[in-house]
Amino acid sequence: MKELEGKVTVITGASRGLGKAIANLFAHEGAKVILSARSKNDIEQNASSLRAEGLDALAFACDVSDQKQVEDLAFFAIKEYGGFDIWVNNAGTAGPYGATLDLSPDQFLSVLRTNIFGNYYGTATAMRHFLPRKAGKLINILGAGSKKPVPNQNAYGSTKAWIRVFTLALASEYKESGVGVYTLQPGLMDTDLLTEIDTFENHEKRLRGFMPFLIRAAGKKPEVAARKALWLASSATDGKTGLDIRIGSQFSFLFGFLREGLRSLFRLPARSVDMTVNIIPSSFKPLEK
Repeated sequence: MKELEGKVTVITGASRGLGKAIANLFAHEGAKVILSARSKNDIEQNASSLRAEGLDALAFACDVSDQKQVEDLAFFAIKEYGGFDIWVNNAGTAGPYGATLDLSPDQFLSVLRTNIFGNYYGTATAMRHFLPRKAGKLINILGAGSKKPVPNQNAYGSTKAWIRVFTLALASEYKESGVGVYTLQPGLMDTDLLTEIDTFENHEKRLRGFMPFLIRAAGKKPEVAARKALWLASSATDGKTGLDIRIGSQFSFLFGFLREGLRSLFRLPARSVDMTVNIIPSSFKPLEK
């Protein structure tokens, strides 16, 4: 029997990267998946590809920063399948790479609206469905910054710290509810979140210099994290809550850096990393009367 046979799963941010990988794996493990993202065309295409394999997949466009749209996503799952068993809050945005005050207030707050408010709306909506049933699994995806500061990604990193603390507090509050509440830190993933970047002119050279090295040293395919998400969603975690899961160890991280450092030192061939870097104007202005 497949790991998630008959389970209904809602996955936000499922147009690409980790969300798409989770949707693919869960569907192949027997789940009925609802892929959600702002890009209707992308999720429709992903869902169509899964259906072509004989799997059960639907798409529903949703901007997670809008509470009503998140609730409509849940109602869609209830209408189509009678409810849902697993909810994965994966949708997120990194925002521009650069010093905190290079970002305009709108750019900074846009990251918070998607990552913090989007996670809150998804969490609250899912829990309102799970708690009366005394069952369900909520998986909130973390990222860089969840445990320590990340310079030049302050908007993104601070949201991931918030999500971790918020989720673990929620798990403690409802530890006797029968609902599993988990965090998953997928580690550094080789996705377009790292290769398609907006930045500011004074950061471009540094970004182009270290990012390909970083991806080669520590970047993992999103399918690696998807397998851990599958474990959290499966019966293996029944009766457990508050799990705070991180993929990768400090040793593997250091080993990757050593390997790439030696490769660079001895000028050995390295995997090409294609990057798209878009230069945008800094919003920093001295405060003057």
